[in-house]
Amino acid sequence: AFQENEIKLLTAEIERLKNFGCLGVSPSLEGLRDENAKLKYRLNFLQKSLQEERSKTAKSMININSCLQEIFGAAIRAAYPDLENPPLVVTPSQQPKFGDYQCNSAMGITQILLKTKEQKVSPREIAEKITKNIPANKCIEKVEIAGPGFINVHLRKDFVSKQLSGLLMNGVQPPAVGKRKKVVVDFSSPNIAKEMHVGHLRSTIIGESMCRLFEFAGYDVLRLNHLGDWGTQFGMLIAHLQDKFPDYLTVSPPIGDLQAFYKESKRRFDTEEEFKKRAYQCVVLLQSKNPDFIKAWELICDVSRKEFQKIYNCLDITLIERGESFYHEMMKDIVKEFEDKGFVQVDDGRKIVFVPGFPVPLTIMKSDGGYTYDTSDLAALKHRLCEEKADILIYVVDSGQSVHLQTVFAAGQMIGWYDPKVTRVAHAAFGVVLGEDKKKFKTRSGDTVRLIDLLEEGLKRAMDKLKDKERDKVVLTAEELKAAQTSVAFGCIKYADLSHNRLNDYVFSFDKMLDDRGNTAAYLLYAFTRIRAIARLANINEQMLRKAAREEVLILDHEKEWKLGKCILRFPEILQKILEDLLLHTLCDYLYELATTFTEFYDNCYCVEKDRQSGQIVKVNMWRLLLCEATATIMAKGFDILGIKPVQRM
Repeated sequence: AFQENEIKLLTAEIERLKNFGCLGVSPSLEGLRDENAKLKYRLNFLQKSLQEERSKTAKSMININSCLQEIFGAAIRAAYPDLENPPLVVTPSQQPKFGDYQCNSAMGITQILLKTKEQKVSPREIAEKITKNIPANKCIEKVEIAGPGFINVHLRKDFVSKQLSGLLMNGVQPPAVGKRKKVVVDFSSPNIAKEMHVGHLRSTIIGESMCRLFEFAGYDVLRLNHLGDWGTQFGMLIAHLQDKFPDYLTVSPPIGDLQAFYKESKRRFDTEEEFKKRAYQCVVLLQSKNPDFIKAWELICDVSRKEFQKIYNCLDITLIERGESFYHEMMKDIVKEFEDKGFVQVDDGRKIVFVPGFPVPLTIMKSDGGYTYDTSDLAALKHRLCEEKADILIYVVDSGQSVHLQTVFAAGQMIGWYDPKVTRVAHAAFGVVLGEDKKKFKTRSGDTVRLIDLLEEGLKRAMDKLKDKERDKVVLTAEELKAAQTSVAFGCIKYADLSHNRLNDYVFSFDKMLDDRGNTAAYLLYAFTRIRAIARLANINEQMLRKAAREEVLILDHEKEWKLGKCILRFPEILQKILEDLLLHTLCDYLYELATTFTEFYDNCYCVEKDRQSGQIVKVNMWRLLLCEATATIMAKGFDILGIKPVQRM
């Protein structure tokens, strides 16, 4: 609407300039010609932009729940114009006898009328008034009032059929989300010189999936890896490097096991007083940017990066490294800003900041003049808000950091870096990974489980599972078997995490995640390959399906066809919900529901009819094959958002 209005104004301005003769050739009108050229350029840009936006919106999948909310919102406003912010509750119906969706606003309005106007009106009477004010629309066939005041909504079959045809012709298009916003996601964030362990698994997998979702929805996403690459621990690491590899400046040190290297330096730091003193001196020289010490620091960081990248390659993770060292030069300005605004108190030499509502202060400078995690986190927050201009900022960090992060966010708000009504800053917290004994996931010796070991064990078990089913003997080539192994192993590890509510702890079990029954990646991947195979076995290729999508009307007369069609079209509302609450298990639950709904459909509705004796194909019900294709298309996009790679043959 804004663009359309600006186009009208620009067109009028160009007409005004024409009257001044700006399209003539008189040199005296050069300024007017320039102005006209600028206006025309702006007009062309806006018209093109508006055309692209309309084209994108036309292809976008419709969020049926949002459409119904708009319809019922208008009906409630017409029925009760004096009510401020009346409740608007629209949900999918749980049983077919209650229609396809339900509007349950009448009960809430009853309570509001009683409290604010002292009017006692029955919910059923309110529901009747709402239904009488439903505006003309393309999606509702009929409404019924049930029980005390539930409004059951029945969708039009031609509307659902048309939406499915649009999906088949345009592919899975993101729901329209308005202005393109910048999203910064902080995730994974391991520490240099320490191996990634199972604790890093959740942040890495959840963060990657969130980024994929926001990218699909059309946001500009910056994926940040806030590495622990700065601090006092580097003093002991550099001192140990000097002792073990004195020629490290000219010969690259062969540090094979950085974890062992870290443990050795830590043992010396704890037991050798002289080494400890030298480690502190190394920290000072590193922070003063001494070239030899910077070189040592870079060597240690590079060894870690290579190890991290092996894991990121396995899990198909994309990140931009921006560790604590990136913000080091900004920290003195952070301290000064808090001092200038009168927020700093001195406590036993430390500079601290109390944030209203939080009992523990932030320490922004230690008594020795050094900075802390609080300082670097504040510097990162400011940079992301003020330099990166993030509209949405998400920290995918474990629940144990909740109080710390909320304090940092509140400090940023207090000092005026952002307004929570304008900018969304969220902590996407998650629980810990437990072993099958319901305790923190450890090795038998009690050590933390290395992430690389976990992934290798997953590959081994996936191959064992495929061989148990004799997929290696007849069904798959060696190349297909390898692809299936990778898909199942890493897909199952990701899905086992993402299918649990991230706020809860979850039990890690290879046996459960590789089970091809129930809500697991193994089940969904098998279901997907079976759906994709239906058209192939009927000798229907992609070109034939595309032609059918343009020409065929999707008949939804059978109750299982209708149920599947509606389930497919719920995809945009599922994504919209996750964009709001950042709970990815909702997508996993939806994909499982879609797969089981498809199974019901396939068991009851023949897609391909064969002669019982000869097995020859007698009839292909193309509209049902199109429903198969629509299901597979949605599943493929769901897998992509979850970071799971399906294969064509399994």
